[in-house]
Amino acid sequence: MTKGCMKYTKPALSFVEQAQRLLDRGLIAPDKETLVRLLSVVNYYRLSAYWYPFRHIDPVTGKEYFDSGTKYEIIWRRYTFDRRLRLLVMDAIEHIEVAILRTKMVENFTLEHGPFGYCKQSNFKAGLDHGRLMRETENAVERSNEKFVQRFFNKYTSEPRLPLWMAAEVMTFGQLFTFFRFLHFKEKQHLARTFGLYPPVFESWLHTLNFTRNTCAHHARLWNREIPIRPKIPKNLPEWHDPVRINNQRVFAILTMLKYLLSYIAPQTDWSRRLLSLLDEYDDIPLRNMGFPDNWQESTLWN
Repeated sequence: MTKGCMKYTKPALSFVEQAQRLLDRGLIAPDKETLVRLLSVVNYYRLSAYWYPFRHIDPVTGKEYFDSGTKYEIIWRRYTFDRRLRLLVMDAIEHIEVAILRTKMVENFTLEHGPFGYCKQSNFKAGLDHGRLMRETENAVERSNEKFVQRFFNKYTSEPRLPLWMAAEVMTFGQLFTFFRFLHFKEKQHLARTFGLYPPVFESWLHTLNFTRNTCAHHARLWNREIPIRPKIPKNLPEWHDPVRINNQRVFAILTMLKYLLSYIAPQTDWSRRLLSLLDEYDDIPLRNMGFPDNWQESTLWN
């Protein structure tokens, strides 16, 4: 064993033992059976992210304990709120992914370079590992069970690859984001201007949304998370700064980005209404942990 490494010695615990541990640390629950049922459907480690703000360690004994009055209902409500928030965020990202990356970007690119233009490295800016992009795209096509893939190759037997508008349908968000990153500047600019954004800002938004999509797809905590891949705030759009300054560190920035983009691609959507309804239903959830400023409703992006 490498010098300085610690060996993990914590034993596995049954649901009953896990429930008893929480009760011993001061968590308030109607009975142990209620906690056992809870832990049997959502594991201890996943829930620990939601009780972490209530958890402390005694500096003398080293034992963990909860704040006085911490109820299991509080933990469960934060978990269920986060789950429903992720579903809403994923719904918005799906709209944006389809409209922007799988539709507008593909249309712009194929009109400029043709249906198989993505197979030529010269159609991208320097730095792209084009061979890797092609391999990943080919692998996505081979793994696909979509009937249109087989129909195309059965009909066009001399074509080794799909036209981009078909290939894009089996590519991941990450692959499509890589595609966008290495477009020539004028092509990025053409797409970004559709939303009143400069290319570096728009690219940072897509990068953040790629991270967010992966977070939601893996059912990871979102609501009070600090964003590791932060979006750029548009300097040229005053509504992002006054009367409310949008901070790019937490989920409020992501929600604002989603609302902004949806106003262009799906102006009739009721997405923001559903989000506000969720916030009203869970009015005990501290919004400051999500990056909401106190006066957020005064923002012209939201009111």
